[in-house]
Amino acid sequence: MTDAAHDPQHLVQVVTLLTAAVVAVPLFRKLGLGSVLGYLCAGLIIGPFGIGLFTGSQAILHVAELGVVMFLFVIGLEMKPSHLWSLRKEIFGLGALQILVSAFALTGIGMLFGFSVPVSFISGMGFVLTSTAIVMQLLGERGDIGLPRGQAMVSILLFEDLLIVPLLAIVTILSPVTTGHNGFNWISAATAIGAVAAVIAGGIWLLNPLFRILANARAREVLTAAALLVVLGTALLMQASGLSMAMGAFLAGVLLAESSFRHQIEADIEPFRGILLGLFFIGVGMSLDLKLVSSNLSLIFGGVVAMMIGKAVCIYFVARLTKTKHHDALDRALMMAQGGEFAFVLFAAAAQAGVISGEVNANMTAIVVLSMVFTPLVNAAAKKVLPAPKASTDGLEVATNRSARALMIGFGRFGQVVSQLLLARDLDVTIIDSDPERIRNAREFGFKIYYGDGSRLDVLRASGAEHACLIAVCVDDKKTSSHIVELLKNEFPEAKVIVRAYDRIHARELVLKGVDYQIRETFYSAMRFGEQALREMEIPETEIESIVEDIRERDKQRFELEIAAGTTEAGRSLMRGNIPKPAPLIEPKRATKILNPESIQST
Repeated sequence: MTDAAHDPQHLVQVVTLLTAAVVAVPLFRKLGLGSVLGYLCAGLIIGPFGIGLFTGSQAILHVAELGVVMFLFVIGLEMKPSHLWSLRKEIFGLGALQILVSAFALTGIGMLFGFSVPVSFISGMGFVLTSTAIVMQLLGERGDIGLPRGQAMVSILLFEDLLIVPLLAIVTILSPVTTGHNGFNWISAATAIGAVAAVIAGGIWLLNPLFRILANARAREVLTAAALLVVLGTALLMQASGLSMAMGAFLAGVLLAESSFRHQIEADIEPFRGILLGLFFIGVGMSLDLKLVSSNLSLIFGGVVAMMIGKAVCIYFVARLTKTKHHDALDRALMMAQGGEFAFVLFAAAAQAGVISGEVNANMTAIVVLSMVFTPLVNAAAKKVLPAPKASTDGLEVATNRSARALMIGFGRFGQVVSQLLLARDLDVTIIDSDPERIRNAREFGFKIYYGDGSRLDVLRASGAEHACLIAVCVDDKKTSSHIVELLKNEFPEAKVIVRAYDRIHARELVLKGVDYQIRETFYSAMRFGEQALREMEIPETEIESIVEDIRERDKQRFELEIAAGTTEAGRSLMRGNIPKPAPLIEPKRATKILNPESIQST
């Protein structure tokens, strides 16, 4: 073992990095400036151009880039292939349109600063490539990644990650340096395509069996190691083939999105992702050369202002052109108005190829880094000036380390009625809801409601899901409800789960997912309503009772048959509508019970 391995200086540097993060991030969050700016400023202070505790940032940046890679992997886990396919118009349509408009505008800005067309084009395209790390971190802090405005930004970022490959090819074409070969490099293209095909094939046929074997071994640390192996191995394969490491990790995440292990994998990756992403921002802060900025002050600050404003205007224009609301368009423009980490790769390649000079490379790198530093500041300022897009959560209490016997998710009209029965028995119930206004209204009537998104695993844990005997899902959106049920059945199988069903199809899906009880939200009320209608028509009471009992029994028997059919391939095909459905049942044969009758009774 070498002396370097025992050098305490390495440990001092690690402690310094951790101390900077621990001090700066809480302070900046307290000031309302966000954690990203805290990391950037911490890196600037301790870096070679600050107090000089570190002499270089490149080594840290190379390691910390894995934070961006893991972030994209976690995002991929949240995107099932079907959902990603539904975003194809945003990825290839909205993403391409925004990049084309921004590229023309930023190239023009470079020419106004006196640069040649090739230099202006490379400088502009480098700034077009938005920082995935900063945008995703800001979206994550706001909880907007899953919202439509967040999904639009994620789609554009994915397209920009793909763009780095053709841009590097353009650099080769523009290079005045003889490269030894001309034309399109078919070997490189074939290698890249083969790498993508290998990742897809491995994801389809290898990953799920691998994680199933490891899960059966009941060794938690091995499952964590396997998750890291998938992320880093895929990233390494993509990098070796000339593609983006982040795109490879994202693709691996998408292929695992429908796996039953995805929640466990996400939980295992999360700590590494957070630490490495913080290191990445610290490394970016360290790379800001203050001496260079001071010697070229007018050019660099002028470039930052012109580039950010120009890009923001283009993004806003494209967003409004594609029918995005004013507030969301403005939010996207402010969030994505900076350059990104891929610009460093593009500028370095262009400088090496002789397309831009070393001085232009240094100046443009400083412009991009400053734009990344200013983005959290601009968004923090905009948050105070612009009206909030959603109700404020200020003053709302978040559930922390709860351990009640029952957990209720959703406090709408349905949940409010259910809660009265539980509270009347003086049961210990934790209630969470994601609508701030509803929580405030409930508080006026003496209800204790916690703010939280029940579709997030960390919120469920904090709300006491692992300690609850009963979990009642009362949300009014069937997609959200189904997602919550998947989380609960995977992560908290010991709890009884009862669910509000939106309609008959949703009720059938919930039973097949294994819920303990479901009820269609309008069934009972509609039956009572029809019963009263017959009464108003002066139908005899005995006949009314007979009709109601007959319809209820027929509905129950048909529902049981549909559930039994749902366990076979033919039945699933029937329920998808691929073959004609049978006529209404009059005297159906009793279906084989696959569950407790009480759990599938549609009453």
